[in-house]
Amino acid sequence: MDVLEFLGIFGGLALFLHGMQMMSSGLEAAAGNRMKSVLEKLTSNPLMGILVGAVITTAVQSSSATSVMVVGFVNAGIMSLNQAVWIIMGANVGKTTTGLLIALDVGALAPVVAFAGVAMMVFIKRPQTQHIGQLLAGLGFLFIGMDMMSDAMEPLREVPAFVDMMSTLSNPILGILFGTVFTALIQSSAASVGILQTLAAAGVVEFSGAVYILFGQNIGTCITAVMASFGVSRDAKRATCVHILFNVIGTVIFTGVVMIFPLTSLIETLVPGPMAQIAVMHVVFNLATTVLLFPFGNYLAQLAARILPDAEEPEQRSDKGMRLAYLTPVTAGGKDGGLGVSAIVVDQLRNELHRMLEMARQNVDTSFKAVLDLDVAPLERVEKREGYIDYLNREISRYISRLISIETNERGSRIISSFFSISGNIERIGDHADNLAGYTRLLAEKDIALSQYAQAELRQMRDVSIRAVSALLSGEAGDADWLAHVAQLEQKIDDMTADFRRDQLTRMRDGTCSDEACILYSELLTDFERIGDHVLNIAQELAKTRMAL
Repeated sequence: MDVLEFLGIFGGLALFLHGMQMMSSGLEAAAGNRMKSVLEKLTSNPLMGILVGAVITTAVQSSSATSVMVVGFVNAGIMSLNQAVWIIMGANVGKTTTGLLIALDVGALAPVVAFAGVAMMVFIKRPQTQHIGQLLAGLGFLFIGMDMMSDAMEPLREVPAFVDMMSTLSNPILGILFGTVFTALIQSSAASVGILQTLAAAGVVEFSGAVYILFGQNIGTCITAVMASFGVSRDAKRATCVHILFNVIGTVIFTGVVMIFPLTSLIETLVPGPMAQIAVMHVVFNLATTVLLFPFGNYLAQLAARILPDAEEPEQRSDKGMRLAYLTPVTAGGKDGGLGVSAIVVDQLRNELHRMLEMARQNVDTSFKAVLDLDVAPLERVEKREGYIDYLNREISRYISRLISIETNERGSRIISSFFSISGNIERIGDHADNLAGYTRLLAEKDIALSQYAQAELRQMRDVSIRAVSALLSGEAGDADWLAHVAQLEQKIDDMTADFRRDQLTRMRDGTCSDEACILYSELLTDFERIGDHVLNIAQELAKTRMAL
Protein backbone atom coordinates (compact mmCIF):
# COMPACT_ATOMS: atom_id res chain seq x y z
CA MET A 1 0.00 0.00 0.00
CA ASP A 2 1.57 3.30 -1.12
CA VAL A 3 1.52 6.82 0.33
CA LEU A 4 -1.21 8.04 -2.03
CA GLU A 5 -3.57 5.35 -0.79
CA PHE A 6 -2.93 6.37 2.82
CA LEU A 7 -3.60 9.98 1.86
CA GLY A 8 -6.82 8.83 0.23
CA ILE A 9 -7.94 7.23 3.50
CA PHE A 10 -7.22 10.36 5.54
CA GLY A 11 -8.69 12.67 2.91
CA GLY A 12 -11.85 10.60 2.76
CA LEU A 13 -12.05 10.50 6.55
CA ALA A 14 -11.65 14.27 6.70
CA LEU A 15 -14.45 14.80 4.18
CA PHE A 16 -16.65 12.26 5.97
CA LEU A 17 -16.23 13.87 9.42
CA HIS A 18 -16.57 17.38 7.99
CA GLY A 19 -19.75 16.31 6.22
CA MET A 20 -21.16 14.94 9.49
CA GLN A 21 -20.30 18.20 11.27
CA MET A 22 -21.88 20.31 8.49
CA MET A 23 -25.06 18.22 8.55
CA SER A 24 -25.37 18.56 12.32
CA SER A 25 -24.64 22.29 12.34
CA GLY A 26 -27.07 22.96 9.49
CA LEU A 27 -29.85 21.03 11.19
CA GLU A 28 -29.19 22.71 14.53
CA ALA A 29 -29.21 26.16 12.93
CA ALA A 30 -32.44 25.43 11.08
CA ALA A 31 -34.34 23.64 13.84
CA GLY A 32 -32.60 24.02 17.21
CA ASN A 33 -35.42 25.95 18.89
CA ARG A 34 -38.06 23.60 17.46
CA MET A 35 -36.23 20.68 19.08
CA LYS A 36 -36.28 22.53 22.38
CA SER A 37 -39.99 23.35 22.21
CA VAL A 38 -40.91 19.75 21.38
CA LEU A 39 -38.90 18.42 24.32
CA GLU A 40 -40.31 21.05 26.68
CA LYS A 41 -43.90 20.11 25.76
CA LEU A 42 -43.24 16.42 26.26
CA THR A 43 -45.85 14.55 28.24
CA SER A 44 -45.01 11.88 30.78
CA ASN A 45 -46.31 9.18 28.40
CA PRO A 46 -43.41 6.71 27.95
CA LEU A 47 -44.27 5.78 24.35
CA MET A 48 -44.55 9.44 23.40
CA GLY A 49 -41.20 10.08 25.07
CA ILE A 50 -39.52 7.32 23.05
CA LEU A 51 -41.14 8.58 19.85
CA VAL A 52 -40.04 12.17 20.46
CA GLY A 53 -36.49 11.06 21.30
CA ALA A 54 -36.31 8.94 18.13
CA VAL A 55 -37.75 11.64 15.86
CA ILE A 56 -35.49 14.41 17.16
CA THR A 57 -32.39 12.21 16.97
CA THR A 58 -33.32 11.18 13.44
CA ALA A 59 -33.80 14.82 12.49
CA VAL A 60 -30.44 16.03 13.83
CA GLN A 61 -28.58 12.77 13.13
CA SER A 62 -26.98 12.88 16.57
CA SER A 63 -27.96 10.94 19.68
CA SER A 64 -25.26 12.92 21.49
CA ALA A 65 -27.15 16.15 20.80
CA THR A 66 -30.38 14.72 22.19
CA SER A 67 -28.71 13.25 25.27
CA VAL A 68 -26.89 16.51 26.02
CA MET A 69 -30.18 18.41 25.71
CA VAL A 70 -31.84 15.93 28.06
CA VAL A 71 -29.08 16.38 30.65
CA GLY A 72 -29.54 20.15 30.43
CA PHE A 73 -33.33 19.98 30.76
CA VAL A 74 -33.16 17.66 33.77
CA ASN A 75 -30.62 19.97 35.35
CA ALA A 76 -32.91 22.98 34.75
CA GLY A 77 -35.88 21.14 36.27
CA ILE A 78 -37.81 21.22 32.97
CA MET A 79 -37.85 17.44 32.70
CA SER A 80 -37.96 14.72 35.36
CA LEU A 81 -35.50 11.83 35.45
CA ASN A 82 -38.27 9.36 34.56
CA GLN A 83 -39.18 11.40 31.47
CA ALA A 84 -35.50 11.49 30.51
CA VAL A 85 -35.36 7.67 30.50
CA TRP A 86 -37.85 7.45 27.62
CA ILE A 87 -36.17 10.22 25.61
CA ILE A 88 -32.81 8.45 25.97
CA MET A 89 -34.33 5.17 24.79
CA GLY A 90 -35.80 6.95 21.78
CA ALA A 91 -32.49 8.64 21.02
CA ASN A 92 -30.79 5.24 20.83
CA VAL A 93 -33.39 4.07 18.32
CA GLY A 94 -33.17 7.28 16.27
CA LYS A 95 -29.40 7.18 15.91
CA THR A 96 -29.60 4.00 13.82
CA THR A 97 -30.99 5.94 10.84
CA THR A 98 -27.52 7.28 10.02
CA GLY A 99 -26.18 3.77 9.39
CA LEU A 100 -29.21 2.96 7.23
CA LEU A 101 -28.67 6.16 5.24
CA ILE A 102 -24.99 5.34 4.69
CA ALA A 103 -25.89 1.80 3.61
CA LEU A 104 -27.83 3.21 0.64
CA ASP A 105 -25.76 3.25 -2.53
CA VAL A 106 -26.15 6.93 -3.42
CA GLY A 107 -22.47 7.72 -3.94
CA ALA A 108 -23.06 8.64 -7.60
CA LEU A 109 -25.44 11.43 -6.55
CA ALA A 110 -23.15 12.77 -3.82
CA PRO A 111 -21.32 15.37 -5.99
CA VAL A 112 -24.67 16.72 -7.24
CA VAL A 113 -26.06 17.00 -3.70
CA ALA A 114 -22.84 18.66 -2.46
CA PHE A 115 -22.86 21.15 -5.36
CA ALA A 116 -26.51 22.03 -4.77
CA GLY A 117 -25.85 22.64 -1.09
CA VAL A 118 -22.78 24.80 -1.70
CA ALA A 119 -24.69 26.81 -4.34
CA MET A 120 -27.47 27.50 -1.85
CA MET A 121 -24.93 28.64 0.74
CA VAL A 122 -23.04 30.93 -1.67
CA PHE A 123 -25.74 32.44 -3.89
CA ILE A 124 -28.80 32.65 -1.64
CA LYS A 125 -28.62 35.13 1.23
CA ARG A 126 -31.71 33.98 3.14
CA PRO A 127 -30.34 32.46 6.41
CA GLN A 128 -32.83 29.57 6.55
CA THR A 129 -32.00 28.56 2.97
CA GLN A 130 -28.28 28.73 3.75
CA HIS A 131 -28.79 26.39 6.71
CA ILE A 132 -30.56 23.88 4.43
CA GLY A 133 -27.73 24.29 1.91
CA GLN A 134 -25.24 23.53 4.67
CA LEU A 135 -27.18 20.34 5.46
CA LEU A 136 -27.16 19.21 1.81
CA ALA A 137 -23.49 20.08 1.31
CA GLY A 138 -22.62 18.08 4.44
CA LEU A 139 -24.62 15.12 3.17
CA GLY A 140 -22.80 15.23 -0.17
CA PHE A 141 -19.36 15.54 1.43
CA LEU A 142 -20.19 12.62 3.72
CA PHE A 143 -20.82 10.26 0.81
CA ILE A 144 -17.87 11.56 -1.21
CA GLY A 145 -15.65 10.89 1.80
CA MET A 146 -17.17 7.42 2.18
CA ASP A 147 -16.34 6.55 -1.43
CA MET A 148 -12.79 7.88 -1.07
CA MET A 149 -12.20 5.83 2.09
CA SER A 150 -13.73 2.70 0.59
CA ASP A 151 -11.55 2.86 -2.53
CA ALA A 152 -8.38 3.63 -0.55
CA MET A 153 -8.99 0.85 1.99
CA GLU A 154 -9.32 -2.01 -0.47
CA PRO A 155 -5.52 -2.59 -0.66
CA LEU A 156 -5.44 -3.00 3.14
CA ARG A 157 -6.82 -6.50 2.62
CA GLU A 158 -3.38 -7.43 1.25
CA VAL A 159 -1.43 -5.98 4.20
CA PRO A 160 -0.73 -8.89 6.64
CA ALA A 161 -0.02 -6.68 9.66
CA PHE A 162 -3.32 -4.81 9.30
CA VAL A 163 -5.27 -8.00 8.67
CA ASP A 164 -3.74 -9.57 11.78
CA MET A 165 -4.62 -6.52 13.88
CA MET A 166 -8.23 -6.48 12.68
CA SER A 167 -8.57 -10.22 13.23
CA THR A 168 -7.83 -9.76 16.92
CA LEU A 169 -10.97 -7.58 17.13
CA SER A 170 -13.10 -10.68 16.54
CA ASN A 171 -12.44 -11.27 20.23
CA PRO A 172 -15.60 -9.87 21.90
CA ILE A 173 -13.79 -8.01 24.69
CA LEU A 174 -11.19 -6.44 22.40
CA GLY A 175 -13.81 -5.55 19.79
CA ILE A 176 -16.11 -3.88 22.33
CA LEU A 177 -13.18 -2.05 23.91
CA PHE A 178 -11.94 -0.80 20.52
CA GLY A 179 -15.41 0.40 19.49
CA THR A 180 -15.93 2.18 22.82
CA VAL A 181 -12.58 3.98 22.82
CA PHE A 182 -12.69 4.95 19.14
CA THR A 183 -16.22 6.37 19.39
CA ALA A 184 -15.37 8.20 22.60
CA LEU A 185 -12.39 9.82 20.88
CA ILE A 186 -14.35 11.16 17.90
CA GLN A 187 -17.52 11.72 20.00
CA SER A 188 -19.90 10.48 17.31
CA SER A 189 -21.38 7.01 17.04
CA ALA A 190 -22.82 7.94 13.64
CA ALA A 191 -19.34 8.72 12.31
CA SER A 192 -17.72 5.66 13.89
CA VAL A 193 -20.45 3.34 12.58
CA GLY A 194 -19.98 4.87 9.12
CA ILE A 195 -16.25 4.22 9.27
CA LEU A 196 -16.91 0.63 10.39
CA GLN A 197 -19.26 0.18 7.44
CA THR A 198 -16.54 1.45 5.10
CA LEU A 199 -14.00 -1.01 6.56
CA ALA A 200 -16.48 -3.84 6.12
CA ALA A 201 -17.29 -2.78 2.54
CA ALA A 202 -13.56 -2.83 1.71
CA GLY A 203 -13.32 -6.36 3.10
CA VAL A 204 -10.90 -5.28 5.84
CA VAL A 205 -13.11 -6.48 8.70
CA GLU A 206 -15.50 -9.42 8.74
CA PHE A 207 -19.12 -8.90 9.79
CA SER A 208 -18.75 -11.48 12.55
CA GLY A 209 -16.04 -9.35 14.19
CA ALA A 210 -17.60 -6.00 13.28
CA VAL A 211 -20.64 -6.69 15.48
CA TYR A 212 -18.54 -6.48 18.67
CA ILE A 213 -17.00 -3.20 17.55
CA LEU A 214 -20.55 -2.00 16.83
CA PHE A 215 -21.68 -2.89 20.35
CA GLY A 216 -18.75 -0.96 21.80
CA GLN A 217 -19.61 2.04 19.64
CA ASN A 218 -22.99 2.25 21.33
CA ILE A 219 -21.23 2.55 24.70
CA GLY A 220 -18.68 5.05 23.40
CA THR A 221 -21.35 7.47 22.25
CA CYS A 222 -22.23 8.11 25.91
CA ILE A 223 -19.01 10.12 26.37
CA THR A 224 -20.60 13.37 25.16
CA ALA A 225 -23.38 13.16 27.74
CA VAL A 226 -20.80 12.27 30.41
CA MET A 227 -18.83 15.41 29.57
CA ALA A 228 -22.02 17.50 29.61
CA SER A 229 -22.86 16.18 33.10
CA PHE A 230 -19.85 17.79 34.79
CA GLY A 231 -21.06 20.31 37.37
CA VAL A 232 -24.80 19.62 36.96
CA SER A 233 -27.45 18.47 39.43
CA ARG A 234 -27.66 14.95 40.80
CA ASP A 235 -30.67 14.05 38.65
CA ALA A 236 -28.92 15.33 35.53
CA LYS A 237 -25.96 13.07 36.32
CA ARG A 238 -28.42 10.20 36.77
CA ALA A 239 -29.82 10.86 33.28
CA THR A 240 -26.31 10.33 31.93
CA CYS A 241 -26.04 7.17 34.04
CA VAL A 242 -29.27 5.86 32.48
CA HIS A 243 -27.79 6.44 29.02
CA ILE A 244 -24.71 4.41 29.94
CA LEU A 245 -26.75 1.64 31.61
CA PHE A 246 -28.97 1.27 28.53
CA ASN A 247 -26.04 0.67 26.20
CA VAL A 248 -24.00 -1.48 28.62
CA ILE A 249 -26.97 -3.75 29.34
CA GLY A 250 -27.72 -3.99 25.61
CA THR A 251 -24.09 -4.86 24.88
CA VAL A 252 -24.01 -7.59 27.52
CA ILE A 253 -27.26 -9.11 26.25
CA PHE A 254 -26.33 -9.02 22.56
CA THR A 255 -22.79 -10.25 23.11
CA GLY A 256 -24.28 -13.30 24.78
CA VAL A 257 -26.88 -13.72 22.03
CA VAL A 258 -24.28 -13.48 19.24
CA MET A 259 -22.00 -15.98 20.97
CA ILE A 260 -24.80 -18.51 21.61
CA PHE A 261 -27.16 -18.10 18.66
CA PRO A 262 -26.33 -17.69 14.92
CA LEU A 263 -27.70 -14.14 14.76
CA THR A 264 -24.86 -12.83 12.59
CA SER A 265 -25.23 -15.72 10.14
CA LEU A 266 -28.97 -15.05 9.92
CA ILE A 267 -28.43 -11.38 9.10
CA GLU A 268 -25.73 -12.25 6.55
CA THR A 269 -28.18 -14.64 4.86
CA LEU A 270 -31.11 -12.21 4.79
CA VAL A 271 -29.30 -8.91 4.14
CA PRO A 272 -27.00 -8.39 1.12
CA GLY A 273 -23.77 -6.42 1.54
CA PRO A 274 -21.65 -5.76 4.66
CA MET A 275 -22.65 -2.09 4.95
CA ALA A 276 -26.35 -2.96 5.05
CA GLN A 277 -25.67 -5.84 7.43
CA ILE A 278 -23.98 -3.54 9.93
CA ALA A 279 -26.83 -1.02 9.58
CA VAL A 280 -29.43 -3.73 10.23
CA MET A 281 -27.52 -5.09 13.24
CA HIS A 282 -27.35 -1.54 14.61
CA VAL A 283 -31.13 -1.22 14.28
CA VAL A 284 -31.76 -4.65 15.82
CA PHE A 285 -29.43 -3.90 18.74
CA ASN A 286 -31.05 -0.60 19.71
CA LEU A 287 -34.63 -1.49 18.90
CA ALA A 288 -34.48 -4.82 20.72
CA THR A 289 -32.72 -3.27 23.73
CA THR A 290 -35.45 -0.60 23.89
CA VAL A 291 -38.20 -3.23 23.75
CA LEU A 292 -36.49 -5.38 26.39
CA LEU A 293 -35.84 -2.48 28.78
CA PHE A 294 -39.11 -0.63 28.19
CA PRO A 295 -40.96 -2.38 31.06
CA PHE A 296 -38.02 -1.59 33.34
CA GLY A 297 -37.65 2.11 32.48
CA ASN A 298 -38.55 3.33 35.97
CA TYR A 299 -36.25 0.70 37.47
CA LEU A 300 -33.41 2.09 35.35
CA ALA A 301 -34.04 5.48 36.95
CA GLN A 302 -34.06 3.86 40.40
CA LEU A 303 -30.83 1.98 39.65
CA ALA A 304 -29.20 5.24 38.52
CA ALA A 305 -30.34 6.80 41.81
CA ARG A 306 -28.74 3.94 43.75
CA ILE A 307 -25.50 4.27 41.80
CA LEU A 308 -25.54 8.06 42.38
CA PRO A 309 -27.28 8.53 45.74
CA ASP A 310 -28.29 11.93 47.04
CA ALA A 311 -25.33 13.90 48.27
CA GLU A 312 -24.39 17.47 48.83
CA GLU A 313 -23.86 18.90 45.37
CA PRO A 314 -20.59 20.67 44.67
CA GLU A 315 -21.58 24.20 43.76
CA GLN A 316 -19.92 26.78 41.59
CA ARG A 317 -18.99 29.11 44.43
CA SER A 318 -16.88 32.21 44.57
CA ASP A 319 -14.51 32.96 47.43
CA LYS A 320 -17.35 34.78 49.21
CA GLY A 321 -19.85 31.96 48.95
CA MET A 322 -21.63 33.27 45.85
CA ARG A 323 -22.81 30.78 43.26
CA LEU A 324 -24.61 30.23 39.99
CA ALA A 325 -27.79 28.36 40.86
CA TYR A 326 -28.93 27.30 37.39
CA LEU A 327 -26.14 27.66 34.87
CA THR A 328 -23.78 24.80 34.19
CA PRO A 329 -20.60 24.80 32.09
CA VAL A 330 -21.15 25.08 28.34
CA THR A 331 -17.83 23.37 27.74
CA ALA A 332 -16.43 20.16 29.07
CA GLY A 333 -12.89 18.91 28.90
CA GLY A 334 -11.81 22.14 27.27
CA LYS A 335 -13.98 21.58 24.21
CA ASP A 336 -16.56 24.19 23.28
CA GLY A 337 -20.11 23.72 22.30
CA GLY A 338 -21.90 20.94 20.59
CA LEU A 339 -25.31 20.49 19.08
CA GLY A 340 -28.26 21.95 20.94
CA VAL A 341 -26.24 24.09 23.35
CA SER A 342 -28.50 27.13 23.18
CA ALA A 343 -31.58 24.95 23.55
CA ILE A 344 -30.21 23.68 26.83
CA VAL A 345 -29.20 26.98 28.36
CA VAL A 346 -32.01 29.36 27.37
CA ASP A 347 -34.16 28.35 30.34
CA GLN A 348 -31.16 28.17 32.65
CA LEU A 349 -30.13 31.70 31.68
CA ARG A 350 -33.68 32.95 32.13
CA ASN A 351 -33.86 31.40 35.61
CA GLU A 352 -30.49 32.89 36.61
CA LEU A 353 -31.53 36.35 35.38
CA HIS A 354 -34.85 36.02 37.21
CA ARG A 355 -32.92 35.29 40.41
CA MET A 356 -30.62 38.25 39.79
CA LEU A 357 -33.60 40.56 39.13
CA GLU A 358 -35.28 39.48 42.35
CA MET A 359 -32.14 40.53 44.25
CA ALA A 360 -32.23 43.91 42.51
CA ARG A 361 -35.92 44.33 43.43
CA GLN A 362 -35.18 43.58 47.08
CA ASN A 363 -32.39 46.14 47.07
CA VAL A 364 -34.62 48.84 45.54
CA ASP A 365 -37.26 48.19 48.19
CA THR A 366 -34.79 48.06 51.10
CA SER A 367 -32.91 51.18 49.96
CA PHE A 368 -36.02 53.35 49.70
CA LYS A 369 -37.12 52.13 53.15
CA ALA A 370 -33.70 52.94 54.59
CA VAL A 371 -33.85 56.51 53.25
CA LEU A 372 -37.40 57.01 54.52
CA ASP A 373 -36.62 55.60 57.98
CA LEU A 374 -33.13 57.15 58.07
CA ASP A 375 -31.96 53.69 59.17
CA VAL A 376 -28.41 52.56 58.31
CA ALA A 377 -28.89 49.04 59.71
CA PRO A 378 -30.13 47.48 56.42
CA LEU A 379 -27.24 48.97 54.41
CA GLU A 380 -24.93 46.02 55.04
CA ARG A 381 -27.52 43.67 53.52
CA VAL A 382 -27.92 45.98 50.53
CA GLU A 383 -24.17 46.12 49.92
CA LYS A 384 -23.81 42.36 50.25
CA ARG A 385 -26.66 41.78 47.81
CA GLU A 386 -25.18 44.36 45.41
CA GLY A 387 -21.90 42.44 45.46
CA TYR A 388 -23.85 39.28 44.63
CA ILE A 389 -25.59 41.05 41.72
CA ASP A 390 -22.21 42.19 40.38
CA TYR A 391 -20.90 38.62 40.68
CA LEU A 392 -23.88 37.19 38.80
CA ASN A 393 -23.57 39.81 36.05
CA ARG A 394 -19.89 39.02 35.65
CA GLU A 395 -20.40 35.25 35.53
CA ILE A 396 -23.45 35.42 33.25
CA SER A 397 -21.62 37.79 30.88
CA ARG A 398 -18.61 35.48 30.79
CA TYR A 399 -20.88 32.52 30.16
CA ILE A 400 -22.73 34.28 27.34
CA SER A 401 -19.51 35.49 25.70
CA ARG A 402 -18.38 31.84 25.39
CA LEU A 403 -21.74 30.64 24.21
CA ILE A 404 -22.41 33.30 21.59
CA SER A 405 -19.12 32.55 19.81
CA ILE A 406 -20.29 28.99 19.03
CA GLU A 407 -24.02 29.57 18.52
CA THR A 408 -25.06 28.76 14.94
CA ASN A 409 -28.80 29.29 15.32
CA GLU A 410 -29.80 32.84 14.33
CA ARG A 411 -32.75 32.97 16.70
CA GLY A 412 -30.68 31.48 19.47
CA SER A 413 -28.05 34.19 18.91
CA ARG A 414 -30.70 36.92 19.20
CA ILE A 415 -32.03 35.47 22.45
CA ILE A 416 -28.56 35.15 23.96
CA SER A 417 -27.69 38.72 22.93
CA SER A 418 -30.87 39.97 24.61
CA PHE A 419 -29.97 38.08 27.79
CA PHE A 420 -26.57 39.78 27.75
CA SER A 421 -28.26 43.21 27.61
CA ILE A 422 -30.75 42.22 30.32
CA SER A 423 -27.96 41.17 32.67
CA GLY A 424 -26.20 44.53 32.25
CA ASN A 425 -29.40 46.48 32.86
CA ILE A 426 -30.20 44.51 36.02
CA GLU A 427 -26.69 45.26 37.28
CA ARG A 428 -27.31 48.98 36.68
CA ILE A 429 -30.59 48.83 38.65
CA GLY A 430 -28.57 47.29 41.47
CA ASP A 431 -26.06 50.15 41.25
CA HIS A 432 -28.79 52.79 41.51
CA ALA A 433 -30.34 50.96 44.47
CA ASP A 434 -26.91 50.97 46.11
CA ASN A 435 -26.65 54.71 45.48
CA LEU A 436 -30.01 55.21 47.21
CA ALA A 437 -28.74 53.27 50.21
CA GLY A 438 -25.62 55.44 50.27
CA TYR A 439 -27.74 58.61 50.65
CA THR A 440 -29.07 57.15 53.92
CA ARG A 441 -25.55 57.08 55.35
CA LEU A 442 -24.90 60.69 54.25
CA LEU A 443 -28.19 61.90 55.69
CA ALA A 444 -27.43 60.17 58.99
CA GLU A 445 -23.80 61.35 59.20
CA LYS A 446 -24.67 64.99 58.47
CA ASP A 447 -27.91 64.91 60.45
CA ILE A 448 -29.94 66.07 57.47
CA ALA A 449 -33.73 65.69 57.70
CA LEU A 450 -35.93 65.51 54.62
CA SER A 451 -39.12 67.54 54.66
CA GLN A 452 -42.52 65.91 54.93
CA TYR A 453 -43.13 66.80 51.28
CA ALA A 454 -39.93 65.03 50.20
CA GLN A 455 -40.78 62.01 52.31
CA ALA A 456 -44.25 61.79 50.74
CA GLU A 457 -42.66 61.92 47.30
CA LEU A 458 -40.16 59.24 48.29
CA ARG A 459 -43.03 56.91 49.23
CA GLN A 460 -44.55 57.42 45.80
CA MET A 461 -41.17 56.76 44.17
CA ARG A 462 -40.73 53.56 46.13
CA ASP A 463 -44.22 52.34 45.22
CA VAL A 464 -43.88 52.88 41.47
CA SER A 465 -40.30 51.56 41.39
CA ILE A 466 -41.31 48.30 43.05
CA ARG A 467 -44.28 47.99 40.71
CA ALA A 468 -42.04 48.50 37.69
CA VAL A 469 -39.33 46.03 38.73
CA SER A 470 -41.91 43.48 39.91
CA ALA A 471 -43.60 43.66 36.51
CA LEU A 472 -40.40 42.24 35.00
CA LEU A 473 -40.80 39.17 37.20
CA SER A 474 -44.35 38.56 35.94
CA GLY A 475 -45.20 35.34 34.15
CA GLU A 476 -46.66 37.47 31.35
CA ALA A 477 -43.27 39.06 30.61
CA GLY A 478 -42.78 39.63 26.90
CA ASP A 479 -46.43 39.99 25.85
CA ALA A 480 -47.43 43.08 23.86
CA ASP A 481 -49.96 44.25 26.50
CA TRP A 482 -47.42 43.65 29.24
CA LEU A 483 -44.78 45.71 27.41
CA ALA A 484 -47.25 48.57 27.02
CA HIS A 485 -47.95 48.41 30.77
CA VAL A 486 -44.24 48.57 31.62
CA ALA A 487 -43.79 51.48 29.20
CA GLN A 488 -46.60 53.32 30.99
CA LEU A 489 -44.89 52.77 34.33
CA GLU A 490 -41.60 54.09 32.92
CA GLN A 491 -43.37 57.17 31.56
CA LYS A 492 -44.98 57.68 34.95
CA ILE A 493 -41.52 57.59 36.55
CA ASP A 494 -40.33 60.25 34.07
CA ASP A 495 -43.38 62.42 34.75
CA MET A 496 -42.99 62.06 38.52
CA THR A 497 -39.31 62.98 38.28
CA ALA A 498 -40.15 66.16 36.37
CA ASP A 499 -42.94 67.08 38.82
CA PHE A 500 -40.79 66.43 41.89
CA ARG A 501 -37.94 68.54 40.48
CA ARG A 502 -40.33 71.44 40.02
CA ASP A 503 -41.61 70.98 43.56
CA GLN A 504 -38.02 70.92 44.80
CA LEU A 505 -37.27 74.25 43.07
CA THR A 506 -40.34 75.71 44.73
CA ARG A 507 -39.13 74.57 48.17
CA MET A 508 -35.70 75.99 47.44
CA ARG A 509 -37.20 79.40 46.60
CA ASP A 510 -39.33 79.27 49.73
CA GLY A 511 -36.25 78.40 51.83
CA THR A 512 -37.80 75.20 53.21
CA CYS A 513 -35.04 72.98 51.77
CA SER A 514 -31.41 73.12 52.91
CA ASP A 515 -28.61 73.19 50.33
CA GLU A 516 -27.22 69.77 51.27
CA ALA A 517 -30.68 68.19 51.40
CA CYS A 518 -31.47 69.63 47.95
CA ILE A 519 -28.27 68.22 46.45
CA LEU A 520 -28.88 64.75 47.86
CA TYR A 521 -32.53 64.82 46.86
CA SER A 522 -31.62 65.83 43.30
CA GLU A 523 -29.20 62.90 43.07
CA LEU A 524 -31.87 60.60 44.45
CA LEU A 525 -34.31 61.72 41.74
CA THR A 526 -31.69 60.94 39.10
CA ASP A 527 -31.28 57.38 40.40
CA PHE A 528 -35.06 56.99 40.55
CA GLU A 529 -35.39 58.03 36.91
CA ARG A 530 -32.53 55.77 35.80
CA ILE A 531 -34.20 52.75 37.44
CA GLY A 532 -37.21 53.36 35.21
CA ASP A 533 -35.01 53.60 32.11
CA HIS A 534 -33.32 50.27 32.83
CA VAL A 535 -36.65 48.60 33.59
CA LEU A 536 -37.92 49.61 30.15
CA ASN A 537 -34.71 48.40 28.51
CA ILE A 538 -35.13 44.98 30.15
CA ALA A 539 -38.80 44.82 29.15
CA GLN A 540 -37.96 45.53 25.51
CA GLU A 541 -35.30 42.81 25.48
CA LEU A 542 -37.69 40.32 27.11
CA ALA A 543 -40.21 41.10 24.37
CA LYS A 544 -37.54 40.35 21.75
CA THR A 545 -36.80 36.96 23.32
CA ARG A 546 -40.52 36.16 23.40
CA MET A 547 -40.74 36.90 19.67
CA ALA A 548 -37.63 34.84 18.87
CA LEU A 549 -38.89 31.70 20.60
